[in-house]
Amino acid sequence: MQESTTAGELIAQLKPRKNQLDEHGLLRYGKMLIDGEWVGAASGETFESVYPGTGEVIANVASGGKEDVDRAVAAARRAFEEGEYKKMNGADRGKLLWKIADLMEANIEELAELETIDNGKPLVESLRVDLPQSIACFRYYAGWAGKTTGETIEPHARVNAFAYTLREPIGVCGQIIPWNFPIQMATWKIAPAIACGNTVVIKPAEQTPLSILRLGELMLEAGMPKGVVNIVTGLGETAGAALVDHPGVDKIAFTGSVEVGKLIMRNAAGTLKKVTLELGGKSPNIVFADSNLELAAKVALAGIFFNQGQMCTAGSRILIEASARDQFMEVLAGRAAKMTVGDPLDPKTRMGSLVSEEQMNRVLGYIDKGKEEGARLVAGGNRVGGSGYFVTPTVFDGVNNDMAIAREEIFGPVASVITFNDADEALRIANDSAYGLASAVWTNDLKKALTFARGIKAGTVWINTYNMTDNALPFGGYKDSGFGRELGAAALETYTQTKTVYVDLN
Repeated sequence: MQESTTAGELIAQLKPRKNQLDEHGLLRYGKMLIDGEWVGAASGETFESVYPGTGEVIANVASGGKEDVDRAVAAARRAFEEGEYKKMNGADRGKLLWKIADLMEANIEELAELETIDNGKPLVESLRVDLPQSIACFRYYAGWAGKTTGETIEPHARVNAFAYTLREPIGVCGQIIPWNFPIQMATWKIAPAIACGNTVVIKPAEQTPLSILRLGELMLEAGMPKGVVNIVTGLGETAGAALVDHPGVDKIAFTGSVEVGKLIMRNAAGTLKKVTLELGGKSPNIVFADSNLELAAKVALAGIFFNQGQMCTAGSRILIEASARDQFMEVLAGRAAKMTVGDPLDPKTRMGSLVSEEQMNRVLGYIDKGKEEGARLVAGGNRVGGSGYFVTPTVFDGVNNDMAIAREEIFGPVASVITFNDADEALRIANDSAYGLASAVWTNDLKKALTFARGIKAGTVWINTYNMTDNALPFGGYKDSGFGRELGAAALETYTQTKTVYVDLN
């Protein structure tokens, strides 16, 4: 593996921007956005943002707490109930969302660089996948603004009456964003909320705040009225908890771990706010012998190693039919062994670093556990280099579904290959999980494919592909993977509420 770009070098390489650096030579994103103004934390405290490629500090970011959340929620409430934003109709909000998308597109290289130096993912992924999909998300919901409609209903109890429903915005929406796809997950939540007329207080993950702060600047440049989108940076146990507990917040949208999701549900019960949760997965990627095995193996690699395996949808359980196992493993393990990790900022890199030292150690711990449980390590399994947080693409064979590496979400580049003998066994193994976010089935038998699509307990089933998402398609999970849906028209349901109007014509 080549040496990663140092923090000083990567800052120097960034596209030149006015006021790019602060007085300490670090990136200047040290304030948060509240009521249209850039402010420090009320406490004056900051936390360090680290480049995962080397472990060096690249920015000092405001560490918000309860007082900052109070200010942000108050600003969001004012914007929702009065002032410029209250007067905007759906067409106006659509134009605003489209303008934000245009500015993101004009600054796509800078946003991609910030995403990579904050998260450690390859620059090519940030530039060609994350940012284009985020821009498209704003444009998709720009088209929905003003199109959330109610319906007229004929009452059954009386003849001489008229009734109809209104779809109205919920109000102030608290949004808590994970570190694996920072700007994309932010757009998934901000865009539908604004399309429906809500206001937002968003808390980025403390590991990855920079690209969302830059997005805040672009939203102001686009003409976003003050208080409509507020960005409070800080730790989960302080800023995040204060947002969930706040009585002035009408809805929480959270993407993250099951443990934190359950904690949010418990705490949100105190104020009876609406909650939507997307909590991860242990997704089965099922390959039958009658499929295109070489293609299935190639796509399975992307399904688990894209973004270093730090995906809720990662195809971490690869189920292969016994009669095709040897042929499939030759491609899968062979290609995995040839994959290299490298400098995230190098345009040629296809696999970068994990997001933090803590996450790297977690992944390495699971690799050790897989060996202890008797799984066969056939590729990878090691840390790379002495600085930065790099782990080789790792494949375990001979896994059974009772092992920890098959049951627990690792959130790293570790694939567990499980062999099955027939369709019934494959379906049983696929559904034998606490999670139910995503899944896939590979077969040239259409009946088998559609039968599995019905039988798998997961929010998404891909057939003869993996990890294909679209802004028009609902996304969310079953079981411990959470509830509620993001993207598509389904997301509009989670950002609106229904009011019934009954007119007695007697």
